[in-house]
Amino acid sequence: MAKSKTRVRNRIRTLRFESGEMTQQHLAAQVGVSRQTLNAIEGGKYAPSLEVAFQIARVFDRPLEEVFQYDPVASGS
Repeated sequence: MAKSKTRVRNRIRTLRFESGEMTQQHLAAQVGVSRQTLNAIEGGKYAPSLEVAFQIARVFDRPLEEVFQYDPVASGS
């Protein structure tokens, strides 16, 4: 059985590069998660907790909905 992706899409990669090519490790340290967790969130394999989502948005000084979008019609596969 294939792993399904989350319905939560994000712009983390784009925002990292707009922020002086911030590394995943640097962002993860600011948010308090591992680089592997951030990688999974950024890649759409894992939906962040609401708290982590707000922390990521705060690092980029953006509203939550500018960083994360919920896709209710995603197939999940």
